[in-house]
Amino acid sequence: MVSILNKPSSLVHEIYIEKVARWKLFKFSEPLQQRMEQLLETKKAEQLMAEEIAELDAIEELDRIFTHINAMMAAQDVNQ
Repeated sequence: MVSILNKPSSLVHEIYIEKVARWKLFKFSEPLQQRMEQLLETKKAEQLMAEEIAELDAIEELDRIFTHINAMMAAQDVNQ
């Protein structure tokens, strides 16, 4: 299980690169992906504790950053 935290940078070790079709994309490790899904389910049930809110915020921020980077790399590849 991923430890409780509030800094996205502390999760960088949970990111890897995977080749998908012709692109190399940043992806979450399986444990981090599962933790995010678990926290989102708990959030839907409105049962998140304060520490979990901070943890989910950090994971979601990292997700937005790497989604943006992946999109930029894919767009650059298309434009070449």
